[in-house]
Amino acid sequence: MQYLHTMVRVKDIDASLRFYCDLLGLKEVRRKESEKGRFTLIFLAAPDDEERSAQLTAPELELTYNWDPEEYTGGRNFGHLAYRVDDIYALCQKFQDNGVTINRPPRDGHMAFVKSPDGISIELLQKGDALPPQEPWASMENSGSW
Repeated sequence: MQYLHTMVRVKDIDASLRFYCDLLGLKEVRRKESEKGRFTLIFLAAPDDEERSAQLTAPELELTYNWDPEEYTGGRNFGHLAYRVDDIYALCQKFQDNGVTINRPPRDGHMAFVKSPDGISIELLQKGDALPPQEPWASMENSGSW
């Protein structure tokens, strides 16, 4: 058995790519458009997985955009996506500077949660040992749900 990808439906390709690529740091590795099916599939990979992804051996995130408008609810019903990051504080600051709410701040220097534009929970885990607690994160309260 091999894990291949997680699919999430998105309402706005540009907003989603800004979140997942520009802010989170994933890379688009391929895209498929189906005129007949009226959808676009965009596959993303973490930078360290990008080369393996080209060979279809790395886990990917599949963004599915349906051309006909739909209302998606229950984004939390499957749980969350998780990514190991090099510097959780720097990434959370980047998100915050770009208007993304830090739902669960990295008070412990190890774990944080944010949400995508479509309400998908994203868990961020510090690579290696937890970073020493640091402000403003150490005293920041939770916001919303994750």
